[in-house]
Amino acid sequence: MTDSCPVDVPTVPPVGMTTAARPASGAAARTAREAAPAASDNAPARGAHRVALTYCTQCRWLARAAWMAQEILTTFPEETEVALVPGRGGVFQVRVDDQLVWDRRTDGGFPEITTLKRLVRDVVAPGRPLGHSERSRETAGGA
Repeated sequence: MTDSCPVDVPTVPPVGMTTAARPASGAAARTAREAAPAASDNAPARGAHRVALTYCTQCRWLARAAWMAQEILTTFPEETEVALVPGRGGVFQVRVDDQLVWDRRTDGGFPEITTLKRLVRDVVAPGRPLGHSERSRETAGGA
């Protein structure tokens, strides 16, 4: 039996966390409020770009998407926030803000990590050098 899935799975914004615990009162509530970080402490940097990696849960591509998310966050820690978006039907897409930068179906498979970083960089920090990975690619073609 084959599952039918849409080719393009829309990006869904992350859902906020909820708690089932009853709110504390009195001194316990004051202590909890003082210990908890302010909402702005967890907010993305002003002007941060949202990178959304939509991956197929049926194909079990979560680990690949998580690794790519880690690489993007390591390379662009101030410029980006990353979301992992579960999908179906063999989808693997990377969007920066609302711009599709990689689609497994149209671009042919999965991007090399250096290619993905370059595509993200072109949107979030144009002109910024990517260091040794970019230099080795340029010098490898000239040999």
